[in-house]
Amino acid sequence: MDAAQTPLVRSLVPFVHVASVPASIDFYRKLGFEVRNTFVPAGESEPVWAWLESDRARLMVGRADGPFDADQQAVLFYLYCDDVQAARREFERAGITVGEVTYPFYCPRGEFRMHDPDGYVLMVGHT
Repeated sequence: MDAAQTPLVRSLVPFVHVASVPASIDFYRKLGFEVRNTFVPAGESEPVWAWLESDRARLMVGRADGPFDADQQAVLFYLYCDDVQAARREFERAGITVGEVTYPFYCPRGEFRMHDPDGYVLMVGHT
């Protein structure tokens, strides 16, 4: 692509299927996400879709039509923060089960793993 060309893609927002949109909202709020939009179909009492944001991080969650296996999705969510140890302590205080900090070559200040309510893997590392 020529430097003068307008990029074809400017943003990417993951959309994941979940068992419960309200449960996902509650979990991701603990990570600092805010709900920016939801959709509640006529005749239903809870959202079946939500748009969540935290600074430049964005995520869409939608109620799955049927059973799904998060382990078969072959996707990892990488969340970036300024202080890995502080983020780990804060998430743990919020009641989230967090893994130990490891120091792979691509993340020399450390990263750790946690899971959302549907079993999706979230890796937290430094910016």
